[in-house]
Amino acid sequence: MNCTVSRLNQLISIGEDYFTKTDQQNLAAKPKPTQWSKKETLGHLIDSAKYNLIRFTEIHIKPKTYQIIDYEVDDMVLINDYQGAETKDLTMLWVGLNRQIIHVINQQTEKTLQINARLPNQKTTNLISLINDYLEHTEHQVKKVING
Repeated sequence: MNCTVSRLNQLISIGEDYFTKTDQQNLAAKPKPTQWSKKETLGHLIDSAKYNLIRFTEIHIKPKTYQIIDYEVDDMVLINDYQGAETKDLTMLWVGLNRQIIHVINQQTEKTLQINARLPNQKTTNLISLINDYLEHTEHQVKKVING
């Protein structure tokens, strides 16, 4: 898990630096009316962090096998109005959520990483796979924002 934590720390640092230094117009610009702005993508990253933090903690206390609940990503971005929110506040929220995720990851043992979960498609996975999927998703989204 050390590599995962290290990569997530790097992404937090890169993302925080980008969102605090990039021009607000650039962050709010929509490539197409139906596509998210970079600011809305940051909002999506926040939603992903919120839901995954819940998953990474509830998996320990809910009945086994833990059932992963999907969420409506587009609706969440609209309902939370990330486009109209302050980028500084969004960045701080995203960073804080990920720091807590790292704290939770650091508490895991070989045994807890094997706790089972059922995905919305009913396939079985485990906590270590959920953590790795979260890292890959976050990395993909951060790179997409930075590289345009």
